[in-house]
Amino acid sequence: MLWVLSGSFIGSFGAVLLKAGAVRLERSWSSLLLNWRLAAGAAIYVLSSLLFVRGIANGELSLLYPLVAVGYVWTMFWSRLFFGEPLTKIKFVALFVILLGVALLGGAKS
Repeated sequence: MLWVLSGSFIGSFGAVLLKAGAVRLERSWSSLLLNWRLAAGAAIYVLSSLLFVRGIANGELSLLYPLVAVGYVWTMFWSRLFFGEPLTKIKFVALFVILLGVALLGGAKS
């Protein structure tokens, strides 16, 4: 479980870097190829995927994979911190529903 949660947390930084790189893109291949933020975001996604694979190797996929959704919580926090995106009531409701679903699936084993 810790591997999957770690991958989810690290993957949320990948989303931030992809966004930071995307806003700097221009209509040329060189802007894509020389964009270190995009490259770093993709590399972080690869790292998070390796952590997911390690985590699900010996566990139940149906119970562990929903933990990936915890990354949405971190992504919302980073979006506010790094990009000044608003935290709205509907976003909090949606996050509550996601976390409730993760908790219900986690308790489904018992």
